[in-house]
Amino acid sequence: MKRAFVFPGQGSQFSGMGKELYDSSLRARQMMDCASSVLGFDITDIMFNGSAEDLRSTRVTQPAVFLHSVALAECTPLPEPDMVGGHSLGEFSALVAAGAVSFEDGLRLVAARAAAMQECCEAHPGAMAAIIGLATEEIERICSETPGIVVPANYNSDGQIVISGESEAVSLACAACKEAGAKRALPLPVGGAFHSPLMEPAREKLALAIEATSFHAPKCPVYQNVTASPETDPAAIKGNLLRQLTSPVRWTQSVQRMLADGATDFTEIGPGTVLQGLVKRISGGSEGITIQGIQ
Repeated sequence: MKRAFVFPGQGSQFSGMGKELYDSSLRARQMMDCASSVLGFDITDIMFNGSAEDLRSTRVTQPAVFLHSVALAECTPLPEPDMVGGHSLGEFSALVAAGAVSFEDGLRLVAARAAAMQECCEAHPGAMAAIIGLATEEIERICSETPGIVVPANYNSDGQIVISGESEAVSLACAACKEAGAKRALPLPVGGAFHSPLMEPAREKLALAIEATSFHAPKCPVYQNVTASPETDPAAIKGNLLRQLTSPVRWTQSVQRMLADGATDFTEIGPGTVLQGLVKRISGGSEGITIQGIQ
C-alpha cells in the first residue's frame, strides 16, 4: 500500500475554517499566530469570522487555505506519505508537508504569489469557466481556434475542464463548447485568468520570491501540476513551481500517474472535499483504492 497526501487549492475556503484546530492544538495555534505576524494582518480573524466575500480575496484566500492545510498536516497524527501533490495553490502545502520548504518560507511564498496574482487580476481582468461533459480534445481544439487568449487551465477530471483567459474569448469558447455538446459551461466567480498567459506579470514577481527561498530535497516525491510527474530535485521543483502560474494544472494526469506508481490510499488534507471527488472520478472507483479527507 502506498499513501498519497493531496492538498486543495483556492476555492475550498469557508468561514470558520481552522477554528476547531486552533482551539484544540497548541502547535496549530502557534502556527496560525505566527502566520498573522508574517502576513501583517490577522488571518485567523478572517478565517474564523470573515464572510464568504472576505475570504474570496486572493490575498486572503491563498494564505488561509495554505495555513489550514499545513497546520492540519503537522498537527494530525498521520503515517508518513509515500507521495504528495496539490491542486494549484495546494502544491505549496504539499511541498511544506514533504519538507522541501519550511512552513514560514512556504507562507511567505504563498503571500507573494497571492499579492502578485491579485495585482495581476486588477491590472489585467480575465475570466474562467468550467466546461462539463465535453471531451478534453474538443475543448483544447475550441480554445486553440477561438480569437483572443483562452486556454485550458485545470484538467480536473475527464469531463471537467476549466478554461481561462480574456473575458470575451472565454465567453466565445463557452458558447462554442455548448454548441459542440457540452452539458454545461459555468463562469467561475474569480477575478482573473489564473493559469493562463495573462498571469505572466505575476510569474515575473513570483520568480524573485522563489529565487530568494531555500528549497531542500523532499522526503518523498512531489507530483507537480506542470508535469504531472514525481519530482525530488530542488532546482526542478523551483522551476516547475514558477511555470505553474501560466501553465495548466494537470490534476487528472497527476492522479493517474500516482495510481500508476502504486498509490492506493489517498488523503485530502485541508478545507473542503473537492479533491476527494476528483480522485474518485479519475480512479473510476477502482477496487482497492481508499479515499478520505481530514479537515
